[in-house]
Order: sequence, then C-alpha cells, then structure tokens
Amino acid sequence: MQHVNEIVVIIPTYNERENIEVVIKSIMRVMPDVPVLVVDDSSPDGTADAVRSLQKTFASLSLLVRKHKEGLGKAYGEAFEKVLADPAVKKIVTMDADLSHDPAHLPALLAASAEHDVVVGSRYVRGGGVSGWELWRRILSAGGNFYARTVTGLPVRDCTTGYGVIDAGLLKKVSLRRIDSSGYAFLIELKYMLFRAGASFAEVPIIFKNRVGGESKISGHIISEGVIAPWKMIFRRFLR
Repeated sequence: MQHVNEIVVIIPTYNERENIEVVIKSIMRVMPDVPVLVVDDSSPDGTADAVRSLQKTFASLSLLVRKHKEGLGKAYGEAFEKVLADPAVKKIVTMDADLSHDPAHLPALLAASAEHDVVVGSRYVRGGGVSGWELWRRILSAGGNFYARTVTGLPVRDCTTGYGVIDAGLLKKVSLRRIDSSGYAFLIELKYMLFRAGASFAEVPIIFKNRVGGESKISGHIISEGVIAPWKMIFRRFLR
C-alpha cells in the first residue's frame, strides 16, 4: 500500500453537518493521519464550521470552501486541480460524506490501486451490495448502470459509484474542464475519460449503506442528466 502522505481523500459536501464528524473520525480510525480534503459548497447548515472545528483535532484535515453550489462535477474539478498541484500525491480517493461509503473498505481499495489506475468501490460484483434502499432505488441504480455500461463500453459494472481510487498521474492527462456534468453523470463521464486515457480498472466489492442523516441529493434533473450524458460522451468523441 502507498505511504499515507501519497494519498488524499476528497469528500465533497453540501449540507452534511449531521454526518461529517462521524465520517472524518471513521476515516482517521482506519487510516490515521491520512490527508483529507473536504470541499464544501458554502453549505447553509454550517458544514464548513464543523470541519474547522475538527481541524483542531486532525492536523491532516483541510477545507476548501466554494462560493456557490454548482454540482458534484465542479466541486470535484476544483478539488482535483488543487490536489494535483502537489507532486507528492500519487493516489486520490473519492467518497461521499453521507456515511454511504464505509471507510472500512479503504484498505482494500488502496491495495488494489497498487496494480490498477482506477479502482471502483462496486455494489455490483460478488460480495458487493446495498443496504437500506427501497425497491425503486435498487431498480433505478441497477438499470442505470446497465444502461451506462452498454452505451459507453466502460469495463466496470458500477459506473455511478462515487467511491474509489484514481492514479494522480493518469488524472493529470484528463481534461477536467471539459467535464460539464454533475451528479451521477459526472461520475460516469470521469470514468469514461479515464478509460479513454488508457486506465486499467479494478472493482472491489463494497456494501453501500443508505444515508444516515440529511437529505438525499437525487433529483429529477440528476436522473435525466444521467440518461443523456452517456450519449453526449460518445458523440463528443466522434465530433472532436
């Protein structure tokens, strides 16, 4: 496994004050002193203030506050640029703040990243799954992933997961500013661009847990964007 200082965990947040303390403490229990960057879109619930309070305890915790809520894609894009400016960073971990991504999976994900450019925390391989979801959500996710995989040709079963590890050197080859989608569509498009850049992929099983506190970010816009985005990726490739 990589040295802890070569890894950065990025967590985008918006109104996650109820969860952020538990998430950060859980990560630090699994990987003490690992650098964690929280990217907050000026959450009105005071998420950033909660992070600032935690910084008194965890020296490796940093905070990037953005002025406006512009979606997952913009938040990750700005965070990636900040992190990639440090040549010491070799691996970037992405994960959610709502406790759906269990930090206990981090060692397995990072171990797989020693041999692969992109490691996906997958609900749809043997040993993976979801907990606490209604039937409609299970159908939407499984169907959406089958659809995205079929259209794009991505070599993974879980295209929409936000939990994973990316090789920093490969991420530098991706034109992040060209990604204009958000939500699940951003997660698909990022994997697609890494795939087109020659990334080798691995899937590590995770159990995805339904959020504990706060409100779900899923919306009609996010779903419709996820339907259109795979075709936009394909067309953009041939129009270049």
